[in-house]
Amino acid sequence: MKHRVYEVLQKHIDHPIVLEKPKDRNFGHYATPIAFSMAKVLRRNPMQIAEELAEKLAEEEMFEKVEALKGYVNIKLSRKFLDDYATWALKNESAFGKGENGTSILLEFVSANPTGPLHIGHARGAVWGDVLARIGSHVGYKIEREYYVNDAGNQIYLLGLSVYLAGRESVLGLDVEWPEEYYRGEYIVDLARRAVEALGREKFMDESFIPEISEWAKDRMLELINQNLAEVGIFFDHYVSEKSLYDRWDEIFTKLAEAGAVYEKDGKWWLKSTEHGDEKDRVVVREDGRPTYLAGDIIYHYQKFERGYDHYINIWGADHHGYIARVKAAIAFFGHDPQKLEIILSQMVSLLKGGEPYKMSKRAGNFILMQDIVKEIGPDALRFVFLTKKSDTHLEFDVEDLKKEDNSNPIYYINYAHARVFSLYEKAGKRPEDLFGVSMEGLDGEAFDLLFAALLLPEVLEDAFKSRQLQKVTDYLKYLAGMYHKFYYDHRIIGTPNEDALLKLSSMVALSLRTGLKMLGITALTKM
Repeated sequence: MKHRVYEVLQKHIDHPIVLEKPKDRNFGHYATPIAFSMAKVLRRNPMQIAEELAEKLAEEEMFEKVEALKGYVNIKLSRKFLDDYATWALKNESAFGKGENGTSILLEFVSANPTGPLHIGHARGAVWGDVLARIGSHVGYKIEREYYVNDAGNQIYLLGLSVYLAGRESVLGLDVEWPEEYYRGEYIVDLARRAVEALGREKFMDESFIPEISEWAKDRMLELINQNLAEVGIFFDHYVSEKSLYDRWDEIFTKLAEAGAVYEKDGKWWLKSTEHGDEKDRVVVREDGRPTYLAGDIIYHYQKFERGYDHYINIWGADHHGYIARVKAAIAFFGHDPQKLEIILSQMVSLLKGGEPYKMSKRAGNFILMQDIVKEIGPDALRFVFLTKKSDTHLEFDVEDLKKEDNSNPIYYINYAHARVFSLYEKAGKRPEDLFGVSMEGLDGEAFDLLFAALLLPEVLEDAFKSRQLQKVTDYLKYLAGMYHKFYYDHRIIGTPNEDALLKLSSMVALSLRTGLKMLGITALTKM
């Protein structure tokens, strides 16, 4: 709707237009302060400009009422326009809310180390990235999803060592001496049993086989991570191995040196990241000649920009905040625009169960497994709750609240509104598609307030994506469901003279709830 209003305004106004939604719906559906910006250019009274614009715009068929008020132009859409738009949406469900943009985006998210199952902190970034991709794709962006596999460095060797020692102790019954640092949890013992069976007992008799065990264990962990993600409907277009990237390190380091981006000091090589806003320069090559963790990020982002996307988004854990400036510095040294790389931080999650801290998983060692929470509350509730706050703010929730079948559980509340519509059609003995041609123009103002709210979904989706505030979608769905529940209690529908029109209105509400939930990766229920 907003885009259509813009188009009509642009026929009459040759200035950048801002559209707002008045808090008081009595003022109209939209308002624009355009007269104030025009007044500065034309050197005229904004009140007079607003009056003249209101008079011109009142002639447009899609506007029921246009009036000037204190320099603002308030616009009320016609009932016919809203009815026609709803009819189109109901007939073209898959196209409702779709846009055309064409901007290509490479979205990297999750990228958890393949050293253990996904924990609840990983799950938040996973769900958030998946839904950002779903909404962005729906509103017209070309988005590809990527998982950066952190399979280089000491943590993979440590995984292999942990499996090796667990195999010797728990499977073969040998005495072992555990180091200070190793991976704990029942999953390591499970891996060790499988490794002994798959690789053979002899591989656990000599430490020289640890690298082979490491690779085997890493691959099994990646399989488990993908299984955890698939259980909540998350998939990727690409996987990039960090380990494979280091084959290009000499080439990339040469490019950095040619750009004057590195210098040698104390036997190490440093990136001049302070030249691009970092608080201090960073080591990229250690004294022994081995590249640092940062070097892997530099190669990866060089490779990303080689692929020529219009924009790049990384969703990182909040503990990676310090890496933003140094990675962007490297991008700038390569001659690329660092503003094309956007970093979204995902804060940790605190879980309660019945008001008490949720117990850590014995299987995982010292954290809460994503798969355990999915089993307890289901993937839909998990998805929804992770999207109720901005990703960079702390999130706390009680799993018991998400099991309740009442209005305190938002996913239940929204689904109940959707299912209620299907129940009405069943009682009426009618089908939604039979009523697409029915006019709603005779309904009261409250009905059209509800219709306008239902038709706002495309604007909500676009705004949520552009602002990276996905909680706007969950907020909208709760709001629309609440409006419909109230309307249902205030208005009799079945057996009234306006039954067909009210059922069509209900269909439009259900369509917006269903489409909104679909963008969150949730299938709306038709029966409760």
